[in-house]
Amino acid sequence: MGKIKVAIIGTGNIGTDLMLKLERSETLELTSLIGIDPHSDGIFRARERGYQTYTNGLEEFLENNSDDADIFFDATSAKAHVRHAKLLKEAGKQVLDLTPAARGPFVVPPVNLGENLNVPNINLITCGGQATIPIVHAVNKICPVEYAEIVATISSKSAGPGTRANIDEFTQTTKRGIEEIGGAKKGKAIIILNPAEPPILMRDTVYAVVEPGQIDEDKITSSIKEMVKQVQAYVPGYRLRTEPIFDGNRVTIFIEVEGAGDYLPKYSGNLDIMTASAVKVAEELAKNKLNSVVS
Repeated sequence: MGKIKVAIIGTGNIGTDLMLKLERSETLELTSLIGIDPHSDGIFRARERGYQTYTNGLEEFLENNSDDADIFFDATSAKAHVRHAKLLKEAGKQVLDLTPAARGPFVVPPVNLGENLNVPNINLITCGGQATIPIVHAVNKICPVEYAEIVATISSKSAGPGTRANIDEFTQTTKRGIEEIGGAKKGKAIIILNPAEPPILMRDTVYAVVEPGQIDEDKITSSIKEMVKQVQAYVPGYRLRTEPIFDGNRVTIFIEVEGAGDYLPKYSGNLDIMTASAVKVAEELAKNKLNSVVS
């Protein structure tokens, strides 16, 4: 059926890792890497692999080779994405936003991807959101969640300038995702940068309070484990650290995310879950576009 052409905006760690993951895709054809730093490692590697590179930003690409991509990955910053979103909307392009800008609907692949295949701007929330919202959703499917709190702990070494600049957006966007996608009536998100050496893997704690008298431990545990399998289909290093812990109408779940080690170190599961989720979403968007052409 062919492939859908895609481009990456952002030549840092996330953009470069995306590039390597896209090389394995059967439905996506990467054509270009777009950035503003001509000396970045991402630009160097892209040129080495034969991709088109642009170092004067998205405007340069749209002015010269707009037809070279139908789907864009924005791996820059929340502030930059606001400008990119406007340009891409005017150009009639679809974009996956890996920043916490939240200009489009929140999407978590195993939860609500199917209903967002045709929207122009998809927001992938945050690494903490991609890791924990599926779990909140799994609990909420069985018993209504009154309150959900998540704590995302990542290695300080895996938090680059973009992550550090977007801390406030991270907490607010993740909180919204816990409520709007996870289904919790009230949510809270906390991020911790751990400077430990050697660097730790990404670890997430989900604490959920369900309606009194509604808890069903066996069904909740089964729902959580089924959701973990669904996430593992595109993030192999995603796993439960222990069995869910129940205390009255409260349940605590511990998650660990190990990266695939494509470009980023394996301890950077926080970045890997974002790029893996982005590729998963883009592949479904591509299949939808290809099927539309055939039909």
